[in-house]
Amino acid sequence: MDYKRILLVTTVPPENLDAVLEALAEAGAGVVGHYTHCSFSQAGTGRFKPDAAANPAVGANEQINAVAEVRIETFLPRESAKAVVTALRAAHPYEEPVIYLLPLIEEADL
Repeated sequence: MDYKRILLVTTVPPENLDAVLEALAEAGAGVVGHYTHCSFSQAGTGRFKPDAAANPAVGANEQINAVAEVRIETFLPRESAKAVVTALRAAHPYEEPVIYLLPLIEEADL
């Protein structure tokens, strides 16, 4: 099966949400038909424990941290994946942002 679209999922601190969403849109994500900048966001809590060599944007090394984050979901064309991920990494404040890229089955292919 040839996957034409991808669902991108990531999390970001609330204060960086607008900048990351704009970077994603500028790189080609969030287009659905005649609409641009399409995404879904949901507030939550991220948990992580950086090791001694990490340089976390928030939280402290060698302890479990819990921080407010916003989950972002958006679509992108497969051919835009590299540009979108590059833009996400450039706009994201984290040293290691979590990025899920999930291939989508088109409704016409069901």
